[in-house]
Amino acid sequence: MTIAEAFSLDGRVAIVTGAGRGIGAAIARTFAQAGADVVLAARTKEQLDEVAADVVAAGRRALVITFDMNDTDAVPGLVDQAVAEFGRLDVVVNNAGGTSPRPLLDTSERMFERAFHFNVTTAFALSKAAVPHLLKQEGASIVNISSAMGRLRDRGFVAYGTAKAALAHMTRLMAADLAPRVRANAIAVGSVATSALEVVLTDDTLHDAMVAGTPLRRLGAPEEIAYGALYLASPAGAYITGKVLEIDGGLEAPNLELGLPDL
Repeated sequence: MTIAEAFSLDGRVAIVTGAGRGIGAAIARTFAQAGADVVLAARTKEQLDEVAADVVAAGRRALVITFDMNDTDAVPGLVDQAVAEFGRLDVVVNNAGGTSPRPLLDTSERMFERAFHFNVTTAFALSKAAVPHLLKQEGASIVNISSAMGRLRDRGFVAYGTAKAALAHMTRLMAADLAPRVRANAIAVGSVATSALEVVLTDDTLHDAMVAGTPLRRLGAPEEIAYGALYLASPAGAYITGKVLEIDGGLEAPNLELGLPDL
């Protein structure tokens, strides 16, 4: 196998959630350049259409599905649309997620449960719906996008960090259930320059502090996460399952204090 073949997704079909912008869009574009047809799922059609145009420009097919991943009852229909359009399914990337920081005492049970639902339950629902189709393909895989905050600790992240930690461990448990026929891995993402960090990106003081707190002294690019996802989804990563790949600039501690006071 050549290097090009090892990182090829030629002829494969991938679902990418949260594909309209940021990391999800970068993964969709990278997968297309590697040869995959891509199902793009997110809530904003205009953003998905822009990504779809890039997929087509790369010579692959794109299916745009405007979809709110919080509606887990509708997830099997998303998978059915993908298989009906392309006839197969090889890769699922659970990228949709996110929860804003909030002090513990300002985090209600409802907020906590919403964070878990959006970051964990949605990934579980899509993966479960996809597995019967993934089992039909050699080399099928699931890639979950987690966060460095799933292993680090800082004030304000009790909901988000707990949810991402659960997503990481769910990945390990799913991998055990699905081995040897379907691989499941995750990426623990650090500080990446996307709209999720808009406040930091538009404030030089915050930006410089976050960069200074990152061992590699810069923020990550969405494409760098996408390259990791390609590695995990392609034949190059065929001997990896149940693992969490840390792409975080070397973080071993949070890189930006929120300034929340003692109780």
